Amino acid sequence: MSKYMQLTVRIRPYYRKGFKKAYPKLAHRFSYLDEAWVEGNPSFFEIAGKLDKLLYQLEGDPPFREILLKHRSALHKLYEDVEERIADWHLAEADRVLYEMEDIFDEIEAEVGRI
Repeated sequence: MSKYMQLTVRIRPYYRKGFKKAYPKLAHRFSYLDEAWVEGNPSFFEIAGKLDKLLYQLEGDPPFREILLKHRSALHKLYEDVEERIADWHLAEADRVLYEMEDIFDEIEAEVGRI
C-alpha cells in the first residue's frame, strides 16, 4: 500500500429510474423512516449494512419488520461476504454475492406486496 494513497472499491446503486420506481413497496415503507435517504437511492448493500438500525426504527411497523427479520441473517452473511471479497480483491466474486443479495430484496419486495 502506498504511503499517501489508497485504493478504494465502492458499491453504488444503479436503478434505471430510481429506487422508488424499481422497488416501490420497499421505498414506500422506508420513506416513513427517512424520505431523503430513499430519494438518494440507497443500494441494497447499504440497506443490508444498516439493517439492525432500520429494524430498531421499524418498531411501529410490525408486518414489515417481521419480513426484514426473516431475511436478516441471510442479508448479514451476504454483506460480510461482500466485504471480505472486496478486501481480498475478489471483485467478480463480490459481484456474484451482490446478485444473491438482490434476489433476497426481490423476495422482500414481493412479500411486502402481500401485507
